[in-house]
Amino acid sequence: MNDLNLSDLSAAQRQRLAFIEFRLWFYGAVARKEVLERFEVATAAGTRDMALYKELAPGNVRYERKQYAYQAGFRPLFHHAVDQVLAALTTGWGAGGAVAGGDPISHAVPARLNQPSLDILATVTRAIAGGDALQLVYHSMKTGPGPREIVPHSLVDSGLRWHVRAFDRTKGHFRDLVLTRMEQVQPVASAAPIVAQELVAADVQWQQPVVLQLVPHPCHAQPQTIERDFGMQQGHLAVTVRAAVAGYVLRQWQVDCSAEAHLRGPEYRLRLANRQVLEGVASAVLAPGYAAAAKDMP
Repeated sequence: MNDLNLSDLSAAQRQRLAFIEFRLWFYGAVARKEVLERFEVATAAGTRDMALYKELAPGNVRYERKQYAYQAGFRPLFHHAVDQVLAALTTGWGAGGAVAGGDPISHAVPARLNQPSLDILATVTRAIAGGDALQLVYHSMKTGPGPREIVPHSLVDSGLRWHVRAFDRTKGHFRDLVLTRMEQVQPVASAAPIVAQELVAADVQWQQPVVLQLVPHPCHAQPQTIERDFGMQQGHLAVTVRAAVAGYVLRQWQVDCSAEAHLRGPEYRLRLANRQVLEGVASAVLAPGYAAAAKDMP
């Protein structure tokens, strides 16, 4: 590698080089045409980018018939987050369109049964960005449709649905509201000024970290396989999450949170070893097998 640092390059050029590396690493080859089509740059610019990548990482590529091919001993120049790589491989590189120069990798992903309206989502995210209050009609499982006034601060993916974390002025506390249950969402024309108790800093459950100690479920005969599945070290995995989402995480991962690990079935691969950490965590009611201590009951 020469003395040129990646930080010396423009953001646009770094993005093109990262794309070249992505194609090499995960598809085995990259052609200049793919760079030109993906970024709509001139031929000369694409040629320079290809040559620059080879100059920066000569051990990563070899030249084969008008394209660069993957070279054994590949050492990436860029950090590639696993989640983003999987999204790019299955749905396309970034938001601009499909991966140039080839179809996405064959895959199967369970679809969500419903998705929020983009208009409602945009109204909510504008309120989050601008620090505004919203009025809406919300369809509750207990009471049906009714008016709400909220101060949203974050989006939450429960693994099943998208929620909005917000101070609910109607109820007087922070809570999660499901995006698909919202309608008639709009800024409050004459909203009361947002006060400190409605801001994200005052959301105790959001600010409180919870460390979940996960271990293989005792009902399985091969715990070492589970350890490998979840990247455990010395038989356990520590995961830090917000208290507000701990129940969602435990439900999504199907972690047995019962006192004696009594849940049975192939879906229960994990057990929560430190279930006492859920005391006082509002979302714990969602955790499989968890029963709050009497002192925590409403």
